[in-house]
Amino acid sequence: MNLTQRFKPSTCLSGSILLSHPSLRDPNFLKTVVFLSSHSDEHGTLGVILNRPIGKSLGDLDNQFKSLDFADVPVFEGGPVEREKLIVAAWQWLSEPTSFKLYFGIDLEKAKTLREENPEIQIACFLGHSGWSPGQLENELDDDAWLVHNLDHDLFSEMENENQVWKKIVGSMSDELRLLADAPENPSSN
Repeated sequence: MNLTQRFKPSTCLSGSILLSHPSLRDPNFLKTVVFLSSHSDEHGTLGVILNRPIGKSLGDLDNQFKSLDFADVPVFEGGPVEREKLIVAAWQWLSEPTSFKLYFGIDLEKAKTLREENPEIQIACFLGHSGWSPGQLENELDDDAWLVHNLDHDLFSEMENENQVWKKIVGSMSDELRLLADAPENPSSN
């Protein structure tokens, strides 16, 4: 199933990405790419923003991470909820470009073990997360606030390019969205 098609209420979106629609002006989600780690009718939706690096690594945040060989792990703004909470995630990419195994909300010891087992595993940390109560995301999708897409390895590797990756994905979805994604922030400066 192509997840860029119209959202259907029975669709589980876990493992997908949300792209804020160009018309979404909420500063918390302006031009964001949100990875959905879990989505269910019963519990709602949890995700993290992938394209908002804070420009620091774990080693920059706290020296204790240097002793665990995590000094180089990038830190991203995960979302507006619990911004003081650090979430550790690891991705193991499989043979298909859109296939991956996710370890989300793990501790650093687990991340260390995963990295020892597979040096190719990618680890990222997020300050805070994005969350929707049951039915809330579905309502926002019905209001066209979000676009749904698959996450793939190439996109994931470009996430530190902030708005460029959002613009690239949104612009590839349709001619109309390309025009909207290319529009200036302030039309009067055009």
